[in-house]
Amino acid sequence: MDALEGDEELARIVAFAAKLCNAPIALVSIVEEHRQRFLVQTGLDEQETPREWSFCAHAMIGGNTTIIRDAREHPTFKDNPLVTGPPHIRFYAGIPLISNEGAPLGTLCVIDAKPRAEGLNEFQGEGLEVLALAVRRRLDAHREFSRASDEIEESADRVRFVLDSMPDIAWSSAAGGVFDYFNARWEEITGLTPPQSVEDWRAAIHPDDYDRTLKKFSDAVLGAEMFEDEWRMIQADGSYRWVLSRAIPSTDDPETARWFGTLTDIDDAYRMSQERELLAGELAHRIKNIFSVVIGLITLHSRGDEVLKVFGDMLSDNIRALSRAQEYALQVESPADSDLHGLLAVLMAPYGANDGDTVVITGDQAMVGARAATPLALVFHELATNSAKYGALSVMGGKLSLSIKRSDDDVVIGWIESGGPTAVAPEKTGFGSRLLMATINNQLGGSIEHDWREEGLSMVITLPTARLAE
Repeated sequence: MDALEGDEELARIVAFAAKLCNAPIALVSIVEEHRQRFLVQTGLDEQETPREWSFCAHAMIGGNTTIIRDAREHPTFKDNPLVTGPPHIRFYAGIPLISNEGAPLGTLCVIDAKPRAEGLNEFQGEGLEVLALAVRRRLDAHREFSRASDEIEESADRVRFVLDSMPDIAWSSAAGGVFDYFNARWEEITGLTPPQSVEDWRAAIHPDDYDRTLKKFSDAVLGAEMFEDEWRMIQADGSYRWVLSRAIPSTDDPETARWFGTLTDIDDAYRMSQERELLAGELAHRIKNIFSVVIGLITLHSRGDEVLKVFGDMLSDNIRALSRAQEYALQVESPADSDLHGLLAVLMAPYGANDGDTVVITGDQAMVGARAATPLALVFHELATNSAKYGALSVMGGKLSLSIKRSDDDVVIGWIESGGPTAVAPEKTGFGSRLLMATINNQLGGSIEHDWREEGLSMVITLPTARLAE
């Protein structure tokens, strides 16, 4: 109730109660364990009195309006210090203030230094009750507000504790790029004072990354769109580490949107990825060299013999196709074709996909993203290799049919072999098969079904359309 001391609305009610009852003193009292405290008062300088002196402590227990016409003659109050001394109370009229839960809080009362044999008239008594009801509502509203504020503050404390405990940096900004919150991790990691403006971020971002990521963030703010970028952030020891920076707007209105963001340390994963790319590039380079050497040897040994030259040219073409498929698998270069037809045509070229009817690819177009190209290439390279060893592509006259059916949700790829050996389910799963299943299920989020038929292996591979396009 401390916040209601001197409350303007209560002060106006008390002033009006004094005028209504022609009383020099009126007040709202709250009775506590050892004192009665006056939230607002008129005609009285004291802010509180001991509870044992309190008229209001007596009045609030009764439940009804308490009227004391002459305190000098009242058995309970005739020796009260407030009667025998200032303010020399004679007349007292108090109405209990009861909370919504039924707990007595205090009173709204009027006091006079003159006794009143007639007490209050009917109009005054009714008016004082109406004013007391207004006071109760004010007190209850304040208590509900205080309770809600306490709950909000407790909830905010819990959120702050969680944010300060997380390993990531969390921040927020008001509209206009005014940054107003950073969790404790900011200063722990960077050793810097939290930035208040976009320009202040310059001290935390590597000079080579600042302009680029600023442009990207500014574009996101202008469109109230999600932001994501990777850049190097300074550490308390002066070094830099790569972070993933993400931010989302609270609304789609650029003028009013607040922003909430996180900074996640990805330095170890980033450097590992760089090392893997370097290793993949080196591996691809060496493999391409091997293919080139093999083609050169074939050309050298078939020179001067027309029969061998025809065979050598065909074999060289197949090896070149395998080299292109290897580039897809290692993803050293961007695929020449970004659709599934193009990728399958490259992968199946060594087996006759581009000349003749040994391998036929039909069906819908489906986009293949850079991220999905590598695992997809590995899947079909493995399937084609198995077919060339044990299936339809291992014999003359064997055929392979690939069909593509695309919907908004899934891309279904049919694999049907014919004209080859009878398909027999393996008794145990080899490394290649386990790799195949793991790639389809885990990396591509899809599924594969086998049908081991007498006329050849049949499979249905189902992949999420969105995952395939990543």
